[in-house]
Amino acid sequence: MVGIIRRSFTHLDYRTFCILFKSLVRPHLEYANCTWSPYKKKDIDTIENVQRRATKMLPNMQDLSYPERLKKLKMPTLRYRRMRGDMIETFKILAGIYDSRVTSGLFERVTSSYTRGHNLKIAKKRSNLDVRKNFFTNRVVDLWNSLPNYIISAKNVKTLENRLDRYWEHHPMYFDHEADYCAINIKAHQPGQKSTTEVEPNTEEPAMLLLSEQT
Repeated sequence: MVGIIRRSFTHLDYRTFCILFKSLVRPHLEYANCTWSPYKKKDIDTIENVQRRATKMLPNMQDLSYPERLKKLKMPTLRYRRMRGDMIETFKILAGIYDSRVTSGLFERVTSSYTRGHNLKIAKKRSNLDVRKNFFTNRVVDLWNSLPNYIISAKNVKTLENRLDRYWEHHPMYFDHEADYCAINIKAHQPGQKSTTEVEPNTEEPAMLLLSEQT
């Protein structure tokens, strides 16, 4: 799809590129990613390279590093998107949005009354193999349990997404896919603060969009 975009347009402004990439390319890279999300660096890099190469198509972007290009476009890394997607799927399962006959047994709730934080914490199952450690029901545990209660207590998925985006707006992985997965020391967004990552992409570049001539 990136090749189709490149061949179809002789010039792309930042806003149009974001619309095209998010609607035509990214869905293919994220389909059912909770079931196949990679944990090996080479596989993470392979997927991220699709977006890395695509962002180089834009004018005045070739000399910028990948994180710098993403900051200019206000676009997160694909790895960050997968981490965010894991939290959304976990919420859907625990909130009973999916059929309980399918999700029953996926997570074991922590029942101790002495746990800090929210009351929807889940237990991590013991595992020796890396494949099992990075399986969906294991890899999400630490991150899910670390979220504050005001996010977990969201009444619906949309509210959770909005609160999660604001809470993680300074997460190092947002623009750098090589950053620490958990990033414990991030400067988290607090309720009431204005979000900075939801600003529209820079459109100072020429906005003219030309279809290339088809032969």
